[in-house]
Amino acid sequence: MSTYTLEDLAPFLPDSHRIVGSTSDKSFSKTPPVFDADNDSLVWVNPTRNDKRQLLRETMAEVIICDPTLESLSAELPEKCLILVDKPKLVFLKIVAALFTEPIKPGIHETAIIHPEAKIAESVYIGPYSIIGKCVIGDNSVLHGSSFIYDNVIIGERVEIHAGCTLGADGFGYARNEDGVLEKFPHIGGIIIGDDVEIGANSCIDCGTLGNTIIGEGCKIDNHVQIGHNVIIGEHSAIAANVVVGGSSKIGNYCWIAPTATIRDVVTIADKATVGVGAVIMNNVPEGETWIGNPATSMVKYARLQSKLARIK
Repeated sequence: MSTYTLEDLAPFLPDSHRIVGSTSDKSFSKTPPVFDADNDSLVWVNPTRNDKRQLLRETMAEVIICDPTLESLSAELPEKCLILVDKPKLVFLKIVAALFTEPIKPGIHETAIIHPEAKIAESVYIGPYSIIGKCVIGDNSVLHGSSFIYDNVIIGERVEIHAGCTLGADGFGYARNEDGVLEKFPHIGGIIIGDDVEIGANSCIDCGTLGNTIIGEGCKIDNHVQIGHNVIIGEHSAIAANVVVGGSSKIGNYCWIAPTATIRDVVTIADKATVGVGAVIMNNVPEGETWIGNPATSMVKYARLQSKLARIK
């Protein structure tokens, strides 16, 4: 177990940071939750918590990353070293990733099955019982165990795919013939996954029918997410657990899709939009707006509706 000092934190602190309180002989070797810490710990305090001042008083940790509103407590707690930053979580995660996280070593597990024509960078890790089709996997990507990657999938660099994911299965595309029988639409497209994407456990991304399903650079997809065929997701959008995205929908850049939301097929969610928890999106969502409810509407319209309903009661 390595021990670190305040000097080791310097590369991860923004220029605007300030350190107040005691700085002599401060060291740490662990990063537990703030309420489980001891005097050998580095912790952070969430600036949005109502009890953050109480947490700061009660924690045994002596090195604490927190927001500037807690600076006044340094006089009350002179033994503590407060590192004041505007985004404590962001600073803390960078420190943990660099100092306390063991990188995964490249390699292909002996139980993995790899298509002989797959193009896999030497720096890739592929976990146990994964099945990899005729696809492309870029540098420093990580595929955890039991992933199934079909043919015609392109995975960028530094992509992380967690256990149990399926990429490239056919989507739910059918048409009824003259007898009312469902006939399957051929799925001859593929999937393109941009750089720095993360896909959570047991998520499924369908291949395109004629074109490709596209997941943009920097997107983060949670566990148990279903993304239909020909969906296009822009850069740096986040999709939380149990979301369903219907085929041929488009999600813009920097969007937030909250847990259990459902997005019907062939709708567009514009850049920087937010879809609330459990929302059912039936229409296009304009840029920067927040939509909630079932069927979903803008936050402004939803609030007006709720106000009217309250008056009826």
